[in-house]
Amino acid sequence: MKIFKTSLIALSLMVIPASASVLNVNSIIENVVDAVISWKSETIDVGEIPQGTPKTIKFEFTNSTSKTVLITNVRAACGCTATDYSKESIAPGKTGYVNAIYNAASAGAFTKSVTVTTSDSDSSKQLTFKGTVVAK
Repeated sequence: MKIFKTSLIALSLMVIPASASVLNVNSIIENVVDAVISWKSETIDVGEIPQGTPKTIKFEFTNSTSKTVLITNVRAACGCTATDYSKESIAPGKTGYVNAIYNAASAGAFTKSVTVTTSDSDSSKQLTFKGTVVAK
């Protein structure tokens, strides 16, 4: 992603006419760099959890952009995980969340994911959680 942003900046600088002001170049750079939200953690190890007891895993993020951000879609990778998330727009500098509720039905190690799409980017973010379900 950083390579893409750097390439985009370089391409933008080549396309901009020589008469363009420094202010316009700075604006382009700010818009490219500004289009992100910051996740507190993209992978969470929940350790051991008891079989048959649902476990909620909370992923938190901060809106690091200068615009409000809305979660537009959250999709669990399998039917063993339900999701919940911030439904309201998140103002710049404020935090939001995505919860993954894992049903912990089968004993053993697991790694699961949820995919999140937000209004700040056309690409999605995959969040992962892992642990071990201990048989009762």
